[in-house]
Amino acid sequence: MTHPRQTPRPARAGRTVLGAATVAMGLIAGVFYAFACAVMPALARADDRTYVAVMRDINDVIQNPVFFLSFLGALVLTAVSAWQLRGSAGGRWAGAALVAYTLAFLVTVAFSVPLNDVLAGGGTPASLREHFEGPWVAWNVVRTVLSTVALGCLARALLRMGAAAPAGGRRHPAPDAAAPSGPLPSDAPGRPRTSRQTPPSPR
Repeated sequence: MTHPRQTPRPARAGRTVLGAATVAMGLIAGVFYAFACAVMPALARADDRTYVAVMRDINDVIQNPVFFLSFLGALVLTAVSAWQLRGSAGGRWAGAALVAYTLAFLVTVAFSVPLNDVLAGGGTPASLREHFEGPWVAWNVVRTVLSTVALGCLARALLRMGAAAPAGGRRHPAPDAAAPSGPLPSDAPGRPRTSRQTPPSPR
């Protein structure tokens, strides 16, 4: 008798971490996207003093536990998921997501944060804006694209994992090679033989 086999690695915990990484990545990609298509275009209409004051407030307020939960959580959860799913159906996609978001994370640390620090320093609003606005907007577009690519890769990994795991977490047993796949012939052993009598034709 063939027993159903349990679904191999990744297990349910691996899929849970992958789902959490996808949610965190979606949140942080949405933040970058909102800056790219709404916040910065709106601030571009403001005068220099208003622009600098609002951006300073944003850079100060955004440093809160909720933002860091998604900003750092997306990196940690994606790294853990890529390690858990190694060698599985979604492992390569999780690894690709990790590479893409690591680049976005480095862009933030190496370019966006130093520009924020410059804006918080001394100087006239016009000179601060001149050195800040163009580079910050450009690098934000880069990290928006990278984090969106990472989100797409994680979503693809989820799809692959869903396709690889049958309902109930079990695989259907393979058909027994010894069992016949087609209908039994009429004279096969174990099947009662039926005899048909042809009715006499009328004369």
